[in-house]
Amino acid sequence: MKKVFLGILISALLIYLSLKGADFQDVRTGLARINSGYIWSSLLLMTSMQALRAWRWGLILRPLGQLGAMRVLAITSVGFLAITALPARLGELLRPYLVAKSSDISMSAALGTVFVERFLDGVTVLAIASLTTLFASLPPWLARAGFAFLLLNLALLVVIFCAVFRRPLLEGLIHYFIRRLPVPWSERLDQFFRHFLDGFQIIGDGSRLWRVLLLSCLIWLINGLAIYTLFQAFDSSLPLVAAFVLMIVLVVGIAIPTAPGFIGNWHFSCVLGLGLFGVAKTEALTFAIVYHFLAVGLTVVIGLLFLPYLQFSFADLWKAAKRQGTAAG
Repeated sequence: MKKVFLGILISALLIYLSLKGADFQDVRTGLARINSGYIWSSLLLMTSMQALRAWRWGLILRPLGQLGAMRVLAITSVGFLAITALPARLGELLRPYLVAKSSDISMSAALGTVFVERFLDGVTVLAIASLTTLFASLPPWLARAGFAFLLLNLALLVVIFCAVFRRPLLEGLIHYFIRRLPVPWSERLDQFFRHFLDGFQIIGDGSRLWRVLLLSCLIWLINGLAIYTLFQAFDSSLPLVAAFVLMIVLVVGIAIPTAPGFIGNWHFSCVLGLGLFGVAKTEALTFAIVYHFLAVGLTVVIGLLFLPYLQFSFADLWKAAKRQGTAAG
């Protein structure tokens, strides 16, 4: 509950900062002038990105067990709905929960695959960020954030390497620390980590790993193109590199646990990112409102469409996330 309350406070602060100094009459005028053709094109790109995410996650899951492509797509869509709809990113645990509910794969092993997925996303975004520096000057604060992100991913790389190629060593190290806990806790944690490390198996499968890496690159390139296409809806002359810089700023911004729907941090990130290219605050806020509505709205609609397929309700979504969040805390 404290995390939820803190997230709402952060959202409120970022909403205030996003709205401060904006001309709301100009925002309304900007919304009325949008070219709807580009809106549909951007939505199509966002939808394809969702499908590619499900395909990629299915490849990461495959060493653990067989799940049908439609079920993986359904679980992915409902999982992203949960991340969007629930505060403080509590929905991150729902995908592993649904995998365990739908197959013989343990929840902790499925959680390991989500960890790998996030790591690959981080590596891909870092690669794109490095390329953007060839075409645009990044501000010092963004460069520092990128460096911190790089250090984090290097640490995760060491953990993943040990999990795949030096697993007995890593398991021994984990056991060394958790054996000091009371027996019921140490046994449960030991089992959790053993299954969690099972989720890293894709890293040791060279041919499948390359396919996953290529999909990761494609996903994030499409994400940047979706943003650039949305620029055209506003008759903007911003270059393609601005779309990728904005994407990087958004990745950093929405990583902050806030209120449901990324309200506040999404808008503030857009205002901040577009401001780097001289876009006035009112224009940036108008873009942020539209982009947020489209991206979050699409996630919610697709997720709701798949809820009946999984025989899962929105009430179940809240209960499961609350239960798993309590267990994790």
